[in-house]
Amino acid sequence: MAIPFIDLGTQRARIGAKIEAGVLKVIGHGAYIMGPEVKAFEADLAAFAKSKHALSCANGTDAIELILLGLGIGEGDAVFVPAFTFVATAEVVPMTRAEPVFVDIDARTYNIDPVKLEAAIEAVIKEGRLKPAAIVAVDLFGQPADYPALKLIADKYGLPLISDSAQGFGGTIDGKQPLEWAVATATSFYPAKPLGCYGDGGAVVTSDDVLQDRLISYRVHGGATPADAAAAKFEHETKYLNVRIGMNSRLDTIQAAVLIEKLAIFGEEIELRQAVAKRYNEALEGFVTSVPYVKDGYVSTWAQYTIEHENRDGLQLHLREKGIPTAVYYPIPLHQQPGYAAFTSGTRDLSVSEAKSKTVISLPFSPYLTAETQNEIVEAVKSFKG
Repeated sequence: MAIPFIDLGTQRARIGAKIEAGVLKVIGHGAYIMGPEVKAFEADLAAFAKSKHALSCANGTDAIELILLGLGIGEGDAVFVPAFTFVATAEVVPMTRAEPVFVDIDARTYNIDPVKLEAAIEAVIKEGRLKPAAIVAVDLFGQPADYPALKLIADKYGLPLISDSAQGFGGTIDGKQPLEWAVATATSFYPAKPLGCYGDGGAVVTSDDVLQDRLISYRVHGGATPADAAAAKFEHETKYLNVRIGMNSRLDTIQAAVLIEKLAIFGEEIELRQAVAKRYNEALEGFVTSVPYVKDGYVSTWAQYTIEHENRDGLQLHLREKGIPTAVYYPIPLHQQPGYAAFTSGTRDLSVSEAKSKTVISLPFSPYLTAETQNEIVEAVKSFKG
């Protein structure tokens, strides 16, 4: 049997009956958009995140953009993002007419480097063309960014700190989630994520009441908040009073029904992921350039198990020949992407991002990866002599 890169089938076997019952319930009542399951899931998600609010949306990319819109980010603003991550983090910045400023990463965690972040902020201030406006930290591969250090920098310069936890939702630092330091956390429910649905989906969690009201408005075509409607003495449905330029980014009710059941076991799955990662680390240490490093007190959700190898491409071919799937996250840093050439003038040293893009490779991983299958993968890696 082929080894899956991410095993969704075992999880489905575990909770498939509950998911199917939930989906059929939605089909039965017919509230396919913003139905009762959406509200129920948002309440469950807020409880899990220890946040005052949770707002679901169509995908994780929209979740980041909604936060930027809610914070009033726009033309002339600089938004600081890591250079080594998926393009969605930077993609939404120009959508608000702001500009992304790329920052290099820490060589061990792959997350944004606080020292280099402060240097980038100072450089933007000195140049004077843009105004520093926000920081977006990414929890790459599942490990939270260094939020305590980032928060100190954010407060020093008066900037909101945003958590892009598309890969790391549920990860903690000394038992605390990123929202302890960030104004809001965005996440994705893409099927391959640690908490994924059966299609596209995303969410924002926040404890900021004002921001939440704006998110609600921007999510559905810039419709009026209750305060907007009251001020305008508008007595019809608030979605027909459009006070902002918004978007259409609603989570389907069927996806909410799926996520209710997945969230119920998510905490346990995070624990199972720790055991799988520990087995990998112990077995591969010394046989590859590096195994993943997790800082003391940090809990990763292990969205990917990413090693480094000096002959990454050779190892990938070797594993493919043995029927073992792999993935490279990411072969081109954002500042080297053709679509972002307009945002790289005066770019500072991003050499760590460039170096890691040539050595990282991710192995099959899921909370249900058996020791037997894992041993097969490990032996295949060890057998590579290139």
